[in-house]
Amino acid sequence: MNVLWYMCAPDGAYPWRPEGSRQVDYGYFRQLALAYDHLGYTGALFATGSHDVWVLASALLPLTERMKFLVAIHPGLVPVTLLAKMAATLQEFSNGRLMLNIVSGDARMLGAYGMDLAHDARYDMADEYLAVWHRLMRGETVTHSGPYVKVTDARVAMPVGTSIAPPPLWFGGSSDAAIAVAARHVDTYLSWGETPEQMGAKIAQVRQAAERAGRTLSFGIRLYVIVRRTDAEAWEAASFLYDQMDEDSIRANQALLRNTDSVGQQRMSALHGGIKPPSPRALEVAPNLWSGIGLVRPGPGTAIVGSPDTVIRTMEAYRAVGVDTFILSGMPLLEEAYRFGEMVLPRLPVERAERSAKRFTWSTLFDRASDQTPGASR
Repeated sequence: MNVLWYMCAPDGAYPWRPEGSRQVDYGYFRQLALAYDHLGYTGALFATGSHDVWVLASALLPLTERMKFLVAIHPGLVPVTLLAKMAATLQEFSNGRLMLNIVSGDARMLGAYGMDLAHDARYDMADEYLAVWHRLMRGETVTHSGPYVKVTDARVAMPVGTSIAPPPLWFGGSSDAAIAVAARHVDTYLSWGETPEQMGAKIAQVRQAAERAGRTLSFGIRLYVIVRRTDAEAWEAASFLYDQMDEDSIRANQALLRNTDSVGQQRMSALHGGIKPPSPRALEVAPNLWSGIGLVRPGPGTAIVGSPDTVIRTMEAYRAVGVDTFILSGMPLLEEAYRFGEMVLPRLPVERAERSAKRFTWSTLFDRASDQTPGASR
């Protein structure tokens, strides 16, 4: 089981409003990286946002020892040979801790970077791009001329495919075109916060596509989590967030998402319909699964809400349909990473390095054998 936390601005107690947002700079990112590494998360998702993910990951790498770096990339925005070189470098310097999250985005976001491709054309481009990528990461010298990718005698000088393992590819996309690309190219298929029932149906669909391509995939989901000592306290915390969702913030987010060509975003929006009912519990779309955050946040907007037992039980419902990777977050990132990392993470079957560090209580500050404080004269 893999459990990753989120590494991206904005952040804060309720970051859709200025007064609820937090200053996010290099000093704060350092705190996040040290916390995730210390707490034993599998890694962190470096999602596309305010900061460039390659610069950010490279800057945080020396601070960490164990956590993996899931770095988002958009096919076509970086030439494939350059991406292979960048990935091989970070994979070498991190001792194999790099993973790549392939993101096709939507037309509005990619248009800001100069990419003007219709929905299915973006996935046709990704298909060709990743086919060349795999050849480069096997150590081949590649000459290729296609509708989207053209390279001549391209190669990566570092020993990829031998002493440098190609980083695993992760991928999200709910359309038929996206699923076809995932089936042919990636290792882990990701989805935003749909219900366990919806995830089960989607996993079955993706597995069939992968089997036709002669491949097998693993599966992951991106969720928020609101965990407190009891279910009642967790729903109180969700209600606090709900109370901060003013009409202007909801209206601005829904306007941003209007006419999106992202099928994944359309499925997220369908969970709440862009309307704030009187009670937050009205947006409980499955037991302990709350879609309210999607009212004010583009992308994944579903949260598991409950006590540690409830959170684990909900995660097990996802595992029962085939999910083995969870990319989680809370607001604020730092405090909620510690809350989940101390209340839930130690109870999950997550592979982590053994640590010699000891837990201390006030009573352990005394040497009971001599009834003296440590270091005192005897």
